Amino acid sequence: MGRRGSPGPHGEAADADTDAEAEAGQAAAGAGAGAEEAEEVEAWPPGAGPGPPLWRLPEELLLLICSYLDSQALGRLGQVSRRLQRFTSRDLLWRPIARACLNSGFTRHGTDLVTSIPVKERVKVSQNWRRGRCRQGTLLKWRRNLMPWMQLEGGCLYLSQAEDIQAYQLCPDGSSLYCRPLAIFSGHEEDVCRFVLASSHVVSGGGDGKIGLHKVNGTFSIKFSAHEQEVNCVDCQGGVIVSGSRDRTAKVWSLSSSQLGQCLHTIQTEDRVWSIAISPLLSSFVTGTACCGHVSPLRIWDLTSGQLMTHLGRDFHRGAGVLDVLYETPSTLLSCGYDTYIRYWDIRTSSQKCVMEWEEPHDSALYCVQSDGNHMLASGSSYYGVVRLWDRRQKGCLHAFSLSSPTSSPVYCLRFSTTHLYAAVASALHVLDFKTP
Repeated sequence: MGRRGSPGPHGEAADADTDAEAEAGQAAAGAGAGAEEAEEVEAWPPGAGPGPPLWRLPEELLLLICSYLDSQALGRLGQVSRRLQRFTSRDLLWRPIARACLNSGFTRHGTDLVTSIPVKERVKVSQNWRRGRCRQGTLLKWRRNLMPWMQLEGGCLYLSQAEDIQAYQLCPDGSSLYCRPLAIFSGHEEDVCRFVLASSHVVSGGGDGKIGLHKVNGTFSIKFSAHEQEVNCVDCQGGVIVSGSRDRTAKVWSLSSSQLGQCLHTIQTEDRVWSIAISPLLSSFVTGTACCGHVSPLRIWDLTSGQLMTHLGRDFHRGAGVLDVLYETPSTLLSCGYDTYIRYWDIRTSSQKCVMEWEEPHDSALYCVQSDGNHMLASGSSYYGVVRLWDRRQKGCLHAFSLSSPTSSPVYCLRFSTTHLYAAVASALHVLDFKTP
């Protein structure tokens, strides 16, 4: 073993009752019931000539009417004719519905992160996430037990396996990958603990106390001594690397070519550092420690000076270490760890108490957490390879999936797209396909 330290109202649409079917029938009659009439309508511009009264309405008014429909009614209206099918497939109509759905590619503020996929298609897949409908598969297996870490970028999946990081191209269906790696990033003498992708580089921390830096599309590769013990975690943004170690320090490094490998700050954390993340504003970073002392395991540090800015929470039990932490916005972040809770923090309201928390129901440590930036969370627990989906609008777990494995293993890392979830356990890489369950 390597070393390491209620969905929105649109998504809730139930099966249509008799009244809804009657309304759909009236819409069909108004727009032309027969195929011949539908084909004739295709040739008529809106507002001109004879034809169904529906097409005599201004487009703005028709859009306004459709905006009052839920996902099921909008889908049924699109079945009336080919013209209505095209009209009701517009992203403009589906965007408000998608923002209330799980993992539809929209952040809480409405930013679309997946513009390449029509919004209507994402809403359909989101129903599978909400209902827990998926098809499980195994992408890779290896013989020795490891503590793998993973990153997902575009159509490429990066996976640490012992001393190496391997980049695999995902197949177009997303449920399989090409067995031969696109690239292998080597250099560590012991297992890779964590790594990130940043500025077209792979930045890794290893059990040998070193940080590795590799160009993704090139031959440039360098490593340098960083800590006296394992580099348990790293992050990289804005030309700066931060690292945390078992040696009870966190360090800030420059990524510039003239200062590469030069330590800018050394911070005495008084505890082993398990997780680390840089704020999107590039002004601070947060460390998650083992919580073996009397200080909070979550602390925020100034990135420029290295000074302590604040600590998050209070009354943590001894040993409630933070194994994963991530920023959602410059003022909000998520954490999870040995105390079995996912916690959501908003430093604009309070640094002493989290805004919301979700408890793992089987009292298992949580090794990793991911967010869609809106309503959905996914976590990996320490026993039996259990992945859980959470809707942050409700307290209880939404769905749980047990990944098949010969022995009990934590889910060390997970990542997901709008259609698939990938999870790494001690001896295998698994996939949950929500697009074609």
